[in-house]
Amino acid sequence: MSHIPPLDPIVAARKGFREVQETVRRFWTHVTVGPHSDGGWAVLLDGRTPKTPAKAPLVLPTEAAARLVADEWGAQGEVVEPSTMPATRLASTAIDRIGQAREAVADEIAAYAGSDVVCYLAEHPTPLVERQQHAWGPWRDWAAREMGVILTPVAGIVHQPQSPEAIARVKAHALSLDDFRLTGLATAVPLFGSAVLALAVEQGALEGGAAFDLSRIDELFQEEQWGVDAEAAERTAARRAEAELLQRWFSALS
Repeated sequence: MSHIPPLDPIVAARKGFREVQETVRRFWTHVTVGPHSDGGWAVLLDGRTPKTPAKAPLVLPTEAAARLVADEWGAQGEVVEPSTMPATRLASTAIDRIGQAREAVADEIAAYAGSDVVCYLAEHPTPLVERQQHAWGPWRDWAAREMGVILTPVAGIVHQPQSPEAIARVKAHALSLDDFRLTGLATAVPLFGSAVLALAVEQGALEGGAAFDLSRIDELFQEEQWGVDAEAAERTAARRAEAELLQRWFSALS
């Protein structure tokens, strides 16, 4: 299975958000949301709209999405902690970065369909193979039925090229999304290692936590055999929380 690097606009935006926000002290008392003069819903800190790292107003397309971001600002203590603000980071990425790189982001999302984790079954042991077939097959079927994305599974790790039509359908769907949903999809795909699972979450067909568990069946199997240390468990919990946040993000944008 080929390795695909993280999506550059997402990585850059995360780095920019950390650098700009990491030394900011809380300067507000009340956090609300309200309609913005140019459309959408603004996050309001004591009545004023905060800015993204690129100095754009923090305005989202729906009230629910704005409230998701506002809740993060309301939960901050004396010093702003960017690591506790994933929805704010998604919003900043959508506003500052994605509009300038939609084609490239869609290409990389589509590339994940070409090496999707749900298409790579183990050759052995048999219990793992059976678990993968039972868990992943229905989602490959869902992608074919609902998205017109027909992917071919393979046993082993040798790369299996997928049809150009399937890759093109994934890219076309990505480009059909607005910048905020595209940002969510671009974040979900590398998290899961799967365009299929990310699309299912984006479409509301699969919960974020369930998608994350499906994406790591191999890891779960190994943990059952050999156990897991505290550090690995902490990393897994953080990634699972991100998957659950992405589900709330897509739901808030609907």
